[in-house]
Amino acid sequence: MSSIVCKDLRKTFQQGDETITGLDHVSIEIAEGGFVCLSGPSGSGKTTLLNAIGGLDTPDSGEVTIGSTRIDQLSKGELADMRLNKLGFVFQAYNLIPVLTAQENVEFVMQVRGVSAEERAKLSRSILQEVGLAGMEGRRPSQLSGGQQQRVAVARAIVSQPALILADEPTANLDTHSSAQLMDLFVKLNEHHKITFVIATHDVRVMRYAKRLIKMQDGKIVSDELQEQQPMAV
Repeated sequence: MSSIVCKDLRKTFQQGDETITGLDHVSIEIAEGGFVCLSGPSGSGKTTLLNAIGGLDTPDSGEVTIGSTRIDQLSKGELADMRLNKLGFVFQAYNLIPVLTAQENVEFVMQVRGVSAEERAKLSRSILQEVGLAGMEGRRPSQLSGGQQQRVAVARAIVSQPALILADEPTANLDTHSSAQLMDLFVKLNEHHKITFVIATHDVRVMRYAKRLIKMQDGKIVSDELQEQQPMAV
């Protein structure tokens, strides 16, 4: 279900008396299993496009289809259900619950979905091991480094085995070494689990990992190129 088709998306925002154009008639297709970076300066439209794809923001006009589902036509409840069960999100802010342990943070989404306690514990421990946090299940966010917290956030995003992960500036708060570890993990998940990734970033180091680099400016796509993945030098 992870192919993405956006047709003629337009989105504007009011800023006082001024109308800001977030998306200016953007059309794009992303194949299942893609590893795509949306790049551009602040205000280019990359986060607005990411939010439209994830159903976090509704375009003023145009169509967004994921798999066979027109998500721009879904109700709020249907959108929430789709985000809970079919999409994974990784943000610049880790959005972890401070009073919960790493394992409890990963289990939280599964708990909302009604997964049994035994299954939640089994899956969360397995996924934390996969992202390199074995032995840290009982630590709270304040006891983890920034890179480790972001890995917990990734584990939470992928534990329900989504076909699509949307990441907005996921390395913004990380040092070079932690950023490289996170991007290497994304590549592994893309290759081994066939998860489609769409990453919004202005970090040139992250762009090197993309199989496809889409550059945006003033709400428009200004270039769209395939490239060889190049791991980050640390």
